[in-house]
Amino acid sequence: MKILVIRFSSIGDIVLTTPVVRCLKTQLGCEVHYATKKEYASVLHGNPYIDQFHFLENNLDALIQQFKSENFDYIIDLHNNLRTSHIKLRLGGKWNRFNKLNIQKWLLVNFKMNLLPDEHIVHRYMQTVEKLGIVYDGKGLDFFIKPEDDLDVLRLLPVEFHENYVCLVPGAKFATKSIPLDKCVEIIQSITRPVVILGGPAESEAGEQIAKLSGRNDVLNFCGKMSLGKSAAAIKHAHSVISADTGLMHIAASFDKKIISVWGNTVPEFGMYPLLPENGKGKSIISEVKNLSCRPCSKIGYAKCPKGHFKCMKDQDSAFISRYWE
Repeated sequence: MKILVIRFSSIGDIVLTTPVVRCLKTQLGCEVHYATKKEYASVLHGNPYIDQFHFLENNLDALIQQFKSENFDYIIDLHNNLRTSHIKLRLGGKWNRFNKLNIQKWLLVNFKMNLLPDEHIVHRYMQTVEKLGIVYDGKGLDFFIKPEDDLDVLRLLPVEFHENYVCLVPGAKFATKSIPLDKCVEIIQSITRPVVILGGPAESEAGEQIAKLSGRNDVLNFCGKMSLGKSAAAIKHAHSVISADTGLMHIAASFDKKIISVWGNTVPEFGMYPLLPENGKGKSIISEVKNLSCRPCSKIGYAKCPKGHFKCMKDQDSAFISRYWE
């Protein structure tokens, strides 16, 4: 049997699909193909459960021609958008699609009516393969690091950091999901362990400011200075992780870490909180400002707080966040 799994973006969403891929491969022994955007290839690098990749670049028609030549027995659509609808129209065949529950999310955002199922999104992803006899194995998420990335990070970190530092991931795609700079400084100043700040190029300047304003010599800013693989390796070797609702949070979960996830305009009820292995040693703690009438204000995020006060982040308890693992 040959099965195609589709999820075009983004980092965290793709990591969350890895249990489906693993269970398909281990329980069916089928040939598993995965389609995503070229820019996210590193998220799935080295995944032993994927036999072949198909990358979307600028030409959807070319990708559809690739699919036609493969004659897939089954297609699992974990993205379910206009683009994948077009692919389904062109290909036909046997499909199963992830239900995004957009109506329920809309009701929660706009009327604060929570009709969403009390389950993680991974379990909803797994429902797309139930008809194939696939069941979730309880092993959590997957992320595979290149050995050279692992070694490079260990060489880069001072010896006193090894297995003893806290990773702080302040940024996210949207500002209303990001931990504000002054809040990050508060958190770091209450942490007794060394700190490594992680993020992409967009967080580079903020990371430098956070490190400087913390007034500590054992705070390293790696925002924009590491590939995704090296950032994952830094998380793997950390004592614990403090993260906004973003892709590195899910990568931390894949390594069964102790995680405090800090939630701003989004809420864990959307089903995308850290998913740890059922028999793992990690632990997930949620930090959020409850009882705000405006929250959640979006299922994704905004460039700035629509209300102007940003209480969902500014009122976070820094002492709780920083001291939980001490």
